[in-house]
Amino acid sequence: MKNFRILNKNLFYSIIYFFLPFFLLILALILFSLDTYFKEALLKIKILSSPLPPLTVSRYPILKEQFIPQISAKGAVVLDPETKVVLYAKNPNLRFSSASTTKIMTALTALQTFNLNQELVVFEQFNKGSVIGLRIGEKMTFENLLYGMLLPSGNDVALTVAQNYPGGLKKFVKKMNKNAKDWYLYNTHFEDPTGLNDGNFTTSVDLARLAAVSKKNPIFSKVVSTKNKSITDVSGTEKYDLENLNKLLGIDGIDGIKTGYTEEAGQVLVTSKTYFDTGENKKRSIIVVVMGSVDRFSDTQSLLNLASGNITYLSIHP
Repeated sequence: MKNFRILNKNLFYSIIYFFLPFFLLILALILFSLDTYFKEALLKIKILSSPLPPLTVSRYPILKEQFIPQISAKGAVVLDPETKVVLYAKNPNLRFSSASTTKIMTALTALQTFNLNQELVVFEQFNKGSVIGLRIGEKMTFENLLYGMLLPSGNDVALTVAQNYPGGLKKFVKKMNKNAKDWYLYNTHFEDPTGLNDGNFTTSVDLARLAAVSKKNPIFSKVVSTKNKSITDVSGTEKYDLENLNKLLGIDGIDGIKTGYTEEAGQVLVTSKTYFDTGENKKRSIIVVVMGSVDRFSDTQSLLNLASGNITYLSIHP
C-alpha cells in the first residue's frame, strides 16, 4: 500500500513536470499576444491637443491691488487675452442679449468664407435699427461691407453678408452657432446676424473670450480700429461715409472692438486696449466687456483705470 502511494505521488509529479513547460509556454504566448494587442491599440489612439492655449507659469497675470469699481453695468469682465485669465468679473456668467456685439461673430464667420475682394449682392432693403442704406441689387465688395457692418453697426450690411453665404441666412446662423461651440462659448447663442433678435444671448465672459478670438484676426482688428471710412459700391456711384460708434477709440491705446444696444440688452461695449509693458518690454492687451450698462463708456473707463498699471505677472500660478 505504501509503495502504491509512493508510485502515485511520483506519477503525479511526473505529469506536472511534463506539462509545466507547455503551460508556461502557453502563458507566455498569451502574455505576448496581449502585449502586442495593447501596443497596437495605443498606436491607433489619437491624442488630441488641448483646445486651450498653454499657460506659461511666468506669465500668469493678477491685479496688484484689488478694489471694486463703481459701475452701472450688470455684467462686466476684464480679461487678459493672451492667457484668458479673468482679472475682474461682475456676474460673468449671467446671460444678456448680445445686441450688436453679435456682429463680432457675424464678421468672424463671414471671414471664414468670403475673400475681401469678393462681390456680394444686396437681396433685401432692410431698415430696422442702425443701417447705412443699402439698396436691392447693389453690389459691394466684402471688405467694404465689413467696414459698413462694424463701424456704424449696419444691420442691413450684416443681413446682406449672411444672405450671400452658401445656403443662405439659416445656414449662416447655424455656422455662427457652430463657431460658438467650437470656441467653447457654451453660454452663447445666435438667432440672427444683426443682434436685433432678443433670442441672441451671451455672457460677459463669453463675449470677452470671443473678443480674444477676434483679436487674432488681423483683418478684423484693422477694421474695428478704424475711426472713419468712406466706401462705395462696385460701380463707384454709391458712396457711404462711415463713422465708428465707439467714442473711446484711439484714446490711450484703445483699438476696438464693438458697441451694442437694444432696449432689452441696454448698453453693451466690448473694448480692446493695447499697451506697452515696460516690466517685460513687450506689447500687451486687455479686453473689457460691459453689459446691461447705463453708461457703457464711463463704465469701461472705470474698468480700464482698474487695470491700468495694476497688472503684474507671477512666476507661479496662485
